[in-house]
Amino acid sequence: MNLNCGLIGLPMVGKTTVFNLLTGAGAETSNFFTGKTDTNIRAAIVPDARVDFLSELYRPRKTTYASIQFSDVPGLVRGSSQGKGVGNQFLAAIRNVDLLVHVVRSFIDEDVPHVDGAVDPLRDIETINLELLFADMEIIEKRIERIKSGKKIKKENAGELEIMEKCLDALENELPIGRIDLSEQERQVLKNYGFLTEKPLLLVVNSDETQFKTKSYPGKDELHAFAAGRSLPLLEICGKMEMEIRQLPASDREIFMADLGVSQSGIDRLARSAYEFMGLISFFTVGEDEVKAWTINKGTEARRAAGKVHSDIERGFIKAEVVKYRDLSSLQSMAKVKEKGLFRLEGKEYIVEDGDIINFRFNI
Repeated sequence: MNLNCGLIGLPMVGKTTVFNLLTGAGAETSNFFTGKTDTNIRAAIVPDARVDFLSELYRPRKTTYASIQFSDVPGLVRGSSQGKGVGNQFLAAIRNVDLLVHVVRSFIDEDVPHVDGAVDPLRDIETINLELLFADMEIIEKRIERIKSGKKIKKENAGELEIMEKCLDALENELPIGRIDLSEQERQVLKNYGFLTEKPLLLVVNSDETQFKTKSYPGKDELHAFAAGRSLPLLEICGKMEMEIRQLPASDREIFMADLGVSQSGIDRLARSAYEFMGLISFFTVGEDEVKAWTINKGTEARRAAGKVHSDIERGFIKAEVVKYRDLSSLQSMAKVKEKGLFRLEGKEYIVEDGDIINFRFNI
């Protein structure tokens, strides 16, 4: 699996700049609310020093890093759900994403006016949250109307109707679907709708250089309290400056990043936060043909992990040959790992750990 993220936010918060920073896409940015309705979509390579090491060790014909797909939808404005601005019809483009990344503006720039007149991160979050809430309400209301319009409500539809009405009641009280107390069975009923307020949310604060260096910006304390109260990860970046650094020759980047006070790229920091928040890990397959990182959920059994590589390997699974990355990086060769007895054979129920290097034995 590759993580799929949707970037959301108000217009002119630096959302497309963040998209470019993460993906290197070079998508057009604007200081003005242009009313564009196109969604930018691009994958970003997840930097991983472990893949770098393994590639150096095996010299494969191909090296494949994990990747994250980002969809950058046009900025929402207050009242989008009622058709203000260009409306929110483009939100359909992110109904299937795994994670919403809300870019919030803290930077102050007279040349880039704020759509609501002044910078206030918490107010902006509440504005966007309401628009997502209204977008979900619209879908639920239509579904309820469709179920009730039939001559007779079928048994399976009666159960769905009850869940939809429960969700509608919560949304009317400004409670996101993700925070409603629902059973696993009820969640399954909602699965195909892709409700936006049910999705995990990560906050990215886009600050200016001074704010980033001083670690201070308008409304910071309130914003951190809000995020902590809802267990939301919060990442602070300086989008404009980091974007400029990304465009420098590799030899100069470290100097400017150190001056900014960051040791990792924007995509590296966001990937780390997103993987941790979503409970994702990486395992590796290695060889002369390819070194590859595979993204799986924490707690995945070896046989299911094998299925990520190929369904035939899962079907014919025999054993997993497992080496810990830390052991291989320490001893510098697979032969020495085996000499030390650190090479293990695991069965189908083995729980794969982050950094495992695995060769799957199978027979079909």
